[in-house]
Amino acid sequence: MTQTLAVAVIGGSGLYAMKGLTETTEHIVDTPFGKPSSPIVTGLLEGQRVAFLARHGIGHSITPTEVNYRANIYALKKLGATRIVSISACGSLRDDYAPGDIVIPDQIYDNTKSRRRSFFGEGMVAHVGVADPFCPDLSQQMFEAVKGAGAVVHKGGTLITIEGPRFSTKAESNVFRSWGMSIIGMTASPEAFLAREAEICYSTMAHVTDYDVWHISAEPVTVDMVIQTLIKNTIAAQESLRLLVKSLGDATSCNCGNALSDALITNQAAIPAETREKLDLLVGKYLK
Repeated sequence: MTQTLAVAVIGGSGLYAMKGLTETTEHIVDTPFGKPSSPIVTGLLEGQRVAFLARHGIGHSITPTEVNYRANIYALKKLGATRIVSISACGSLRDDYAPGDIVIPDQIYDNTKSRRRSFFGEGMVAHVGVADPFCPDLSQQMFEAVKGAGAVVHKGGTLITIEGPRFSTKAESNVFRSWGMSIIGMTASPEAFLAREAEICYSTMAHVTDYDVWHISAEPVTVDMVIQTLIKNTIAAQESLRLLVKSLGDATSCNCGNALSDALITNQAAIPAETREKLDLLVGKYLK
């Protein structure tokens, strides 16, 4: 029987070692969309059931484009996830969002081009609303938790997702700044949109590791720069998650949990049986 998770965390495998996590179990989850990036580890934190998934695989062997986002979100849904917190590195496109800071963004600009962005297709169409792609309820709770952990945290801003795996050119970075983007990363899209299709609340804890390549007085971003900042921020991330889980209740004020209620447009009689079966976990409650 599926048990509800207080929260599922998508990030690096180093988070699994956090203090206070007990009764851990590793799950190999099959999905109609293939294998998730890694086995999913569940455990108890502050008396609540939580899950962890390594987005880039154990040992970071999967590029941002190669991540099987659909399998990851589907697998977490299958395990009972109703909330997802994404933990990721990002570059800052603003002077006031400095390396070492944490940002809880409220908007996404998808600049990727080579990813499967939806669970739907193959005879079933849904137009899900993502005007506000991050769950406002979970994002506010995440902001309060990070603040409680003593980190420098900013609420709001637009996260632009680029294809990667390369970093930006100076020309690209300055164009993104001229568009009003706040931070830049490689994994929020389509992860956030798939979470909405799966009717799961989704929020991002974005760790600023660098000033991308636009900043005149700062060094251009490097892998070592990213890793060193993430290592320093791991303790803050773990404490933030502990505080978040401790404060979470069952009630929410958002509409993420019924995002598909007015999104399905295909006549039910026209939906192929295979597609109906494939997507039953997501849409079964809406089909007669």
